[in-house]
Amino acid sequence: MELSGLVAFNAQPDVDPADRASALGLTAMLLAVAAQEFDRAAARHVEENRAVRALLARGAAVVADAALAERLRSLAATADEDLRVSALQAANSALRAGLIELHAAVEAVDGAEAKALESEIWSELVVSTERRVLAGAPV
Repeated sequence: MELSGLVAFNAQPDVDPADRASALGLTAMLLAVAAQEFDRAAARHVEENRAVRALLARGAAVVADAALAERLRSLAATADEDLRVSALQAANSALRAGLIELHAAVEAVDGAEAKALESEIWSELVVSTERRVLAGAPV
C-alpha cells in the first residue's frame, strides 16, 4: 500500500522530476525484490522445513533429555500440508525454535554422533542463509 501511494503521489504533474525519478526508481527496485521473494517463498520454506525436520528427527536420538527428544520427534513428524506462505512461515518458525534447542543440546554432548549433527546443523544454517540471498545482491 505504501508503494501504491508513493507511485500515485509521484505521478502527479506538479512533483519535481528529480523527486519523481528517485521515488519511482526506489519503487521499481522494491517491486522487483517483492516479485523475486513472492516467486520463491513457498519453495524456500518447504525445502528448509524438510531439511530442519530431518535434523530434528536425527537429534531426537542424540539428545539425553527425554522431554526435548519428544518435542523434537513431534516437530519432525509435522508436514507442510498448507502451502500458503503464512502457514509455511509459521511452521518454519516452530521448526527453527526446535533447531535452536537441538543445537544448544548437541553442543553440550560429547561424542562423534553429536559433533557430526552439530556440523550438519551449521551447514543447514549456511544453506538457509544462502537461500535468502536476492539475485543481484552484492553479498
